[in-house]
Amino acid sequence: MPGRGGCLALASSSPRRAKILRDLGVDFEVVKTDAREVSIPHDPRGTVLANAVAKLQAYGAPDRRILAADTIVWLDGKIYGKPRDLVEAKTFLRELSGRIHQVFTGVAYFDGEKLQTEVAVSDVAFKPLSDAAIDEYVRLVNPIDRAGAYDIDDFGPLLIERFEGEYENIMGLPLAPLRRWHLL
Repeated sequence: MPGRGGCLALASSSPRRAKILRDLGVDFEVVKTDAREVSIPHDPRGTVLANAVAKLQAYGAPDRRILAADTIVWLDGKIYGKPRDLVEAKTFLRELSGRIHQVFTGVAYFDGEKLQTEVAVSDVAFKPLSDAAIDEYVRLVNPIDRAGAYDIDDFGPLLIERFEGEYENIMGLPLAPLRRWHLL
């Protein structure tokens, strides 16, 4: 969508967010920021909103339309971000095995004049996973750059029994706020 500030700046290095926008035909360019992500204990909504806004502000181009997002997995009061290594990724998957967790994505959009934010939440039920199933998933998918160490769009059926909520939210970029903000 043309308009104020030209093409949309996506302040995210997530290939999944770029894929969603590309598949929808949105004119955008990826811009990297050096925003430091935070984890606010017991506050998944606050965490994803703070991180999305920090990414947007780190880009710092007041004349551009900027979109940023942050996604975490939440289970039993614990935030699961991106795992540090394969050992932690396997630990995350073991802890999520056979359980229902929530995926929170905070989205921030600056249209050149006004900042808008929203949080989307989806429920995801994992199948019970054996160590062999976890090893196979980690062999097929690099879990390191994914919240909760998994991706619904990349061999997700190996792990996921069912979900409620927006598929794209679980991927990392809910469409509902983008529609309300006239980005789609």
